[in-house]
Amino acid sequence: MNPGAVKLALVGVLALLLITAGGVWKVQDWRYGGQLAAQALLHQSDLNALSNAAAAQVRTDQDKRLALEQRLSASDQFHHEALTNAQKDQARLRDRLATADLRLSVLLDATDSANGCSVPAGTGAGGMVHGGARARLDPAHAQRIIGITDAGDQGLIALAACQAYVKEVSTPK
Repeated sequence: MNPGAVKLALVGVLALLLITAGGVWKVQDWRYGGQLAAQALLHQSDLNALSNAAAAQVRTDQDKRLALEQRLSASDQFHHEALTNAQKDQARLRDRLATADLRLSVLLDATDSANGCSVPAGTGAGGMVHGGARARLDPAHAQRIIGITDAGDQGLIALAACQAYVKEVSTPK
């Protein structure tokens, strides 16, 4: 064989190897490309499912939050109305005490002999007081007592509002 023919055969074999390698490379590209496309499609569908689930969870949480805010608002309105009514009642009571339309009295213990203080027994036959002996309170003392009960009523209403708030917030719905 002459060296030119060997070179030509080698170049032919090398060209054939390159063409075969290119063909194999192209076939592998098609095969793996198809697999990667299928995998990308599956990945995208998984991402879509996760995104939809997260959006649904966010909507559910927002609905729960809105419902809680509405319940808390209704509870707040109820307790505000109760507080306002109690304040109006206390103001009416103070006004009636101030105008002598109403007098506060206390029931006396007639069996308490250790008291040593003799307070005249109750009213006569024409009186409106029923029961045992009573003593009428000074209007200034009555006003202070009403002020104390007013503060107590406001405290109880505020406590009820706080308890309702904690109950609403801590109760999962």
